[in-house]
Amino acid sequence: MKTYTPQLNDHNKQEYPPMHTVEHILNQTMVRMFGCERSRNAHIERKKSKCDYTLPCAPSDGEIAAIEQQVNDVIAQQLPVTIDFVTRDNVPAGVDLSKLPADASETLRIVRVGDYDVCACIGTHVDNTSEIGRFKIISHSFENGTLRLRFKLEK
Repeated sequence: MKTYTPQLNDHNKQEYPPMHTVEHILNQTMVRMFGCERSRNAHIERKKSKCDYTLPCAPSDGEIAAIEQQVNDVIAQQLPVTIDFVTRDNVPAGVDLSKLPADASETLRIVRVGDYDVCACIGTHVDNTSEIGRFKIISHSFENGTLRLRFKLEK
């Protein structure tokens, strides 16, 4: 029996798996809490990261605290992080493919964080949210309809 190995696009960056995985959780939290799109501008690094979200108005300090709490609540659930390979015509409902490059392969890598988040992604992730640590928003700003969240992970 022949083994099928999916052909994916090359990935030019090695992310820090805990931070990259928490980006998925943060994105889904923002979608659920504010009905916005996932971040289209993110800078994910080991020590600190930032994500931008388009919102109609600035969230309150209470809402910022609620974002942080919700992300930590998801992390605490010790959810498995799994990977599936699917063809474009078998992408799970709700997965946004608008950020894929024009030359993306026919086979896509779908990353799931338990039942909380699912998206197409070629980056590196932890196996379980228990490996992430504590999510901390270190600052935020809102300008011209863009919320920028700066965050880090604590052990």
